[in-house]
Amino acid sequence: MFTGGQSMPHPEHESILKILEKLSPMLREAGYIPDGSFALHDVEEEEKLHSLNYHSEKLAVAYGLLKLPEGMPIRVMKNLRVCGDCHSAIKLIAKVTGREIILRDANRFHHFKDGVCSCKDFW
Repeated sequence: MFTGGQSMPHPEHESILKILEKLSPMLREAGYIPDGSFALHDVEEEEKLHSLNYHSEKLAVAYGLLKLPEGMPIRVMKNLRVCGDCHSAIKLIAKVTGREIILRDANRFHHFKDGVCSCKDFW
């Protein structure tokens, strides 16, 4: 289980962060631009952008990439709505990794494949 801004990180926290670091240049090359409007509002802009990497759904997807065999879909369940930044990032993670990612948030299932989401960006 992952939570944003965890005080007790996952036992494989360092490996998960390495996956996210490895993905970062690939996502930027694919057109990802972090959206700080989905981060805390009372911190510096640089800190906002940094904190986006620690959203629970991104950590969970990175863990799936770390642990699941190639070609196997990654399934994530979230009790809140996915934020717009994570939605954009996960679309591109699906594209650059060639993985299908299924994310269930508080409102619907999102099926990410080849850089597209089944919700057609209406969530």
